[in-house]
Amino acid sequence: MSKLLPPHGGKGLTVCLLEGAAREAEIKKAAGLKKVEISSREEGDLIMMGIGGFSPLTGFMTKADWKGVCENFTMADGTFWPIPVTLSADKATADSIKEGEEVALVAKNGTVMATMKVTEKFAMTEADKIFECEKTFMGEGTATSADFWKIAKDDHPGVQMVMGQKEYNLAGPVKVLSEGEYPEKYKGVYMTPAQSRAIFEERGWNEVAALQLRNPMHRSHEYLAKIAVEVCDGVFIHSLVGNLKPGDIPAEVRVRCIDALIENNFVKANVVQGGYPLDMRYAGPREALLHATFRQNYGVSRMIIGRDHAGVGDFYGMFEAQTIFNKIPKNADAGKTLLCTPLKIDWTFYCTKCDGMASLRTCCHDKTSRVILSGTMLRKGLSEGTPIPDHFGREEVLDILREYYAGLENKVAIKTHSAATGAGQ
Repeated sequence: MSKLLPPHGGKGLTVCLLEGAAREAEIKKAAGLKKVEISSREEGDLIMMGIGGFSPLTGFMTKADWKGVCENFTMADGTFWPIPVTLSADKATADSIKEGEEVALVAKNGTVMATMKVTEKFAMTEADKIFECEKTFMGEGTATSADFWKIAKDDHPGVQMVMGQKEYNLAGPVKVLSEGEYPEKYKGVYMTPAQSRAIFEERGWNEVAALQLRNPMHRSHEYLAKIAVEVCDGVFIHSLVGNLKPGDIPAEVRVRCIDALIENNFVKANVVQGGYPLDMRYAGPREALLHATFRQNYGVSRMIIGRDHAGVGDFYGMFEAQTIFNKIPKNADAGKTLLCTPLKIDWTFYCTKCDGMASLRTCCHDKTSRVILSGTMLRKGLSEGTPIPDHFGREEVLDILREYYAGLENKVAIKTHSAATGAGQ
């Protein structure tokens, strides 16, 4: 029997991806169904439901689920879930579909990704979208709703995504027909929860930590991963290979960087690299909870949470993504409770006086001795062609990144978090 944490929800891995004859039959049926075009974010969510990454979800959320998740972190049946997983449609499309009707869900490139039985459709008014944004994206970085909205519409990509959604949400179970480009484009990196669990079990791992990445690995990421290796059986370096915001570094470049770092700086037996197909929501603390939730499905028991996890700009407190784990609800039914726990690590940096990596918990020196390590600062420096401070990253990684930036014709201005100019006093 597996000693890994069970999948979230108490139902095992809920895999909605069809295979073989069942898939072929559903593809034929989909050809005669009404088509609903889906966004990149919805496509990623759909694939995660297909491979069991979003267990126990088997479809897009009802209004009761959506409201419960926004307000209380729980779906209508009491199962913990931190961020809405919804499918939007314009009014004309929603009006043309009857509840109980099956539709085909189509990606922007025309690929039929899934079929869906529409069990409910509900309006998403401007007020509903504002409600979702404030519950999901508003953190300690903005004191009031008014402060939040002064900057959110222009500067928060997650808010822009929700406010740009169509007038209705469609809910219901799905049958997934495709994993998109991911299995081929990221062969050997992209993996399903069943595959990661098999790898961990083959290695005899019970306690597994996950490192979330959307930036190339710098020395701070490396340090976090090595702390996890010391206290767990192994670390799962699990990077997002879905869509990011303009200015972020593409997944294929980040994968090369991770490969180079593992090859030269890790005991390979203690590390697994993987990729998952979601788009970033930049929801900070709420997204940290989502990362822990679906990592539990991948077999992970500890989610590394450091400084400004999944944040953007100044919307969140530096360690708000850690403290939110203390505020989430528990359920008497363990299957409905988040079981993957945070591995909380303080602000990390290279200290010239310590002559090594350190954190605010271990370093007694002032900030003049500290090389502040931030993925955003790294991207900013590389984009602007400014020198990268010594000890910021491994040279083999920086060489790959410099090559990438040298080939860019158009570069996006990078905004840094106001706190990223120093670490403590």
